[in-house]
Amino acid sequence: MAQLLGLIILSAFITGILLIPFIDFLYKIKLRRKSQQTRDFQNRRTRIFDKFNSWKVGTPFGGGILIIAVVIVLTLWSYVMLGIDTKPWEVFVIIFAFLGFGLLGLYDDMKKLIGEKTGFFGLRIRYKLLLQLILALIISLVLYSQLGYSTIYIHGITALNLGIIYIPFAAFVIVSFVNAFNITDGLDGLGSGLFLICLIAFLAITADVGLDKSLGVFIAVLIGSVAAFLYFNVYPARIWLGDVGSLSLGAALAVIGLLTDKTIALAVIGGFFVFEVGSSLFQILGKRFLQRKIFPVAPLHLFLLHRGWEEPKIVMRAWLIGFFLAVVGVYIALAR
Repeated sequence: MAQLLGLIILSAFITGILLIPFIDFLYKIKLRRKSQQTRDFQNRRTRIFDKFNSWKVGTPFGGGILIIAVVIVLTLWSYVMLGIDTKPWEVFVIIFAFLGFGLLGLYDDMKKLIGEKTGFFGLRIRYKLLLQLILALIISLVLYSQLGYSTIYIHGITALNLGIIYIPFAAFVIVSFVNAFNITDGLDGLGSGLFLICLIAFLAITADVGLDKSLGVFIAVLIGSVAAFLYFNVYPARIWLGDVGSLSLGAALAVIGLLTDKTIALAVIGGFFVFEVGSSLFQILGKRFLQRKIFPVAPLHLFLLHRGWEEPKIVMRAWLIGFFLAVVGVYIALAR
């Protein structure tokens, strides 16, 4: 545990030192939101979102680029320097998910710079989900065929062996959390703060059940890097994650939950992400099948803004809810 705590400190220090010149670099290359007009997954204007976020135009996004770089380099370095006995396929799953979804998000971020309709397919929602599904299926196939994962442990009941059905199940978990994080990351400090709480919960789980140190090292390095980023991401944010960050962190959280065999606990620990994506899903289904909105606006954090809540109040209360959900999730994961 002392080594993991040391890695948290080292990762936070390195990320914190690099963030200030990195923010200046993002300003220099103009990787920032330029328009007050954003669009939803159906390419429709999001007027309510723009109403509450127009003052943020000019804030650079792309913080996920630095997080990914620091975490991958420092994690691999730690495996060597600490002599961690790693499983090659486990390391592949961790790095592939983190980097693969990050690159997909980076493409989406670059699209914002060069125009909404530029690119060989412009990442329409159907193609974006297709690429996410392909990446998730690759990860799930490795989990099942190379690492032997096939069960869901349900507290108080038993271990449910899914067999080959585990592959689409794991893919669903990954794609769900990738999009849940992406949807949640709409207020300063909201997504990254909740993610940090989730990581701390899973670090406690890995330490208690004695899982492979390779996963613990990755979680510790990620905690330090995200914590340093959060210092600059709280209201009013100096930098945002961008899709490169939100997609990679969402994938990382899902993979951590799958590698610990705690998918039920994952749904509870990441419960606020579930609320956010659930509110958006109900809104989409209402528009599609009922031809009307279920809520005045979605997701949940935008609804609260619409109701008159101030942004910092929403974020702080979301963190508190996330903390208590994490406590419940850890209890579920560790209860004998």
